Amino acid sequence: MSMKAKQLIFDLGYRTAKGREDFLISPSNSEAVAMIDKWPDWSAPALVLYGASASGKSHLASVWSEKSGAYGVMADEFMDNNADEWAKKYKHIYILRADLLIGDRKAETNLFHLYNIFKEEGRSMLLTMLAAPSELGFEVADLGSRLRAAPFATIYPPDDFLLSSLLVKLFSDRQIQVSEDVINYTLPRMERSFSAARDIVDMADKMALEKQKAISVHLMREVLQKL
Repeated sequence: MSMKAKQLIFDLGYRTAKGREDFLISPSNSEAVAMIDKWPDWSAPALVLYGASASGKSHLASVWSEKSGAYGVMADEFMDNNADEWAKKYKHIYILRADLLIGDRKAETNLFHLYNIFKEEGRSMLLTMLAAPSELGFEVADLGSRLRAAPFATIYPPDDFLLSSLLVKLFSDRQIQVSEDVINYTLPRMERSFSAARDIVDMADKMALEKQKAISVHLMREVLQKL
């Protein structure tokens, strides 16, 4: 019996540029970049960086890490250690999706204790969130008051320049060069968000591999129809 084998797609992965020189600056994120560049002259131990998913918060946290030597941890890993252990291991720290800790009294208590240690010892932490602290419901009132009063920076929805540059960068991270026609076709037809740009590039890359075709306007039409 014969079978038509489906082409196997080998995902070789791609390198995501995380350096300061790789971050795309526009009016939608210049405020956040300025706050990162201002360190260590922050007015409090913590800086809150918030914005939509895939807006570049993790990238900026990585940039700050290069500058400060901070250790990065996801919110779901934060409770692996108590505040004293984190403070003993690392001088500075950043927590990705720290908003996921809010609403959990034990996690908030741990974060509040770490905040106080860092305040006493002149250290810094960066907290990334999807929403501003003022929009979150805190279980530990003292932590809520500290973070609501902490310096913050917002990453706003992308403008045309940033969105087109982001598409080019995301393709470039995968070692893919696309024409200006592809970008000009995609930009007015896509959802105006960072996450949409990420999803479009991901699907375009997979479809191009499956079809063994270059990424063209025709292929992008198919991608946008599927999304």
